[in-house]
Amino acid sequence: MTSTIQASVITLDELETKFQLQETTEINFFHEWQDDLPELTHWEKQALDRLKQGSLDVLKKPPILENYVRMAMLYPLLFIAGFYLSPLQVKSEQPISLETEAGTLIEGRLDILILKNQFWLLVIESKRPSIAIEEGIAQILAYMLANPHPHRPTFGMITNGSYFMFLKLVQQTISQYAFSNTLVIRNQGNELYQVLQILKKLAQ
Repeated sequence: MTSTIQASVITLDELETKFQLQETTEINFFHEWQDDLPELTHWEKQALDRLKQGSLDVLKKPPILENYVRMAMLYPLLFIAGFYLSPLQVKSEQPISLETEAGTLIEGRLDILILKNQFWLLVIESKRPSIAIEEGIAQILAYMLANPHPHRPTFGMITNGSYFMFLKLVQQTISQYAFSNTLVIRNQGNELYQVLQILKKLAQ
């Protein structure tokens, strides 16, 4: 009999065991978040400065739901990044199912999926600010494993509106994944600049 697990409750240990998945710290494995990042325009920087200020104002008025994080932070960020322009396509609330070799079904609904020429470009998972992004790592990796084109690397981004982290997954006999540094909206300067640079780099 097939058992079903919700992606939101699966643990990273379970995921690694069921899919022969392992984390790598090899410096060259996930170079995309650091190397040759595109320059930002003056308009992009101005827009990100306004987005940071608006987001910090929002964070002063809890409780903040996950949908509000998407509305106040993610959708404007994707607009600034040009992700609503062809050949990119933004889809939301996409149902996902993933079956293990043992017949266990993992189900969920990914928050945002970015496509480029019908291929998966980026999976985005959002959490409300009161939830640490660590708690969403297994969930977003489960979604990334569901990429219908597993021969291509899959990228992900997880955020709770205050913290941002990117992931890369390469599926093979022993699949590997790695993380970027965590970018923090409250840090000095504006780390949304680097978030946008990484988004634009991945879109290339």
